[in-house]
Amino acid sequence: MVFTNWAGNQTGAPAEVRTPASVADVVQAVRDASAAGRRLRMVGTGHSFTGVALTDGIMLRPEGLAGIRSAGEDRVTVLAGTPLKVLNELLDQRGLALANMGDITEQTVAGAIQTGTHGTGRDSGGLADQVTELELVLADGSVVTAVPGEDLFDAARVGLGALGVLTAVTFRVEPAFLLRNRRRRMTLTDILGSLDSLTSANEHLDFFWLPHTDACLVKTNNRDAGPARPPSPFKHWLDNVFLENTVFGAACAVGGRRPALIPRINAISAAALGDSEAVDTSYKVFTARRDVRFLEMEYAVPREHLAQALRETRDLIDRMDWKITFPVEVRVTPPSDAWLSTAYGRDSAYVACHIYRPTPNPAYFEGVEEIMNRLEGRPHWGKMHTRDAAYLRKVYPRFDDFVALRDRLDPRRVFTNDYLDVVLG
Repeated sequence: MVFTNWAGNQTGAPAEVRTPASVADVVQAVRDASAAGRRLRMVGTGHSFTGVALTDGIMLRPEGLAGIRSAGEDRVTVLAGTPLKVLNELLDQRGLALANMGDITEQTVAGAIQTGTHGTGRDSGGLADQVTELELVLADGSVVTAVPGEDLFDAARVGLGALGVLTAVTFRVEPAFLLRNRRRRMTLTDILGSLDSLTSANEHLDFFWLPHTDACLVKTNNRDAGPARPPSPFKHWLDNVFLENTVFGAACAVGGRRPALIPRINAISAAALGDSEAVDTSYKVFTARRDVRFLEMEYAVPREHLAQALRETRDLIDRMDWKITFPVEVRVTPPSDAWLSTAYGRDSAYVACHIYRPTPNPAYFEGVEEIMNRLEGRPHWGKMHTRDAAYLRKVYPRFDDFVALRDRLDPRRVFTNDYLDVVLG
């Protein structure tokens, strides 16, 4: 079997593939790998752009570990292979919801947590910050539960699969709620002058800047008492399927064949941006459909450096005359206490750069990465970057503590792979 990720930029050929249906199956696989001197990784759905899930040893597929194990009023324990889109529906059936989440729901619970998946929030952080308990199988085959107050809990929430195989996760949940989603057009110039007020006035802020223009689509989500006012089925199809995927995909394809047209294409797209407002179930507002395949790099910088990061990125694109179709996406989160969270210990802003998959532009990512590195940036663990342990040690205060814990729990490196050898040393 050859494993290929969603973006098509990472492939691997494991020696063996298993689909565990129970924690006992995972324990057996770990013991077999250890006895045979093989490496082992649990893969998710392949939505990471890095090689974090690859292995040349035993690959565990997640499909057999799915569903809710137990649920209460404010806690839900879910098996690690459950896709986020399934979890959202199962929670909604129980009148429950996560406080915050990212916009991609194809990922498994374990894959999303282990790579530090985040959404955008003034007060609520990423998925790892909503975890209250973790169940893991360690390299010696033991099954442990990590809880707040333990080093393993703070390390393993964003653990890259380096400390053990995640088999179940307990989330803090709350009664289902509605969000008022407002979309409006603003200029990048105006946004740069009002970042503090935009972030403080909205529970969730997300905006997209179209290169070669001054136009941004700003999305704000705030809780609403109701009643629900969801978009009509036609409006939902028009915006989320036809315009944001079908038409955008066609525009990317044209730009790929004739790059000189991209500034004009972006100008037309900017002119088409309009204002809209709707009130709907939280997870339906948080999430989005993404059909157009792309490559992505995303960095978290201290929030106070966001304006500088955007200005320098804009100036770099203009100076190098790169033709960039995809918008640059910006989100924010509060500090996290998970050791390897990109938001660890600081208010953070995320700058995400995308490229249409058939037309990669490594120089674009390299140039933006240099800007982010000067601004103490931390790369998203599941998105493209070139940083190694020497750099990451400088931007993560608990990096050496994580490595020491890994040395103790997995001295023979059952759970490593080529990617982890680079980023953890």
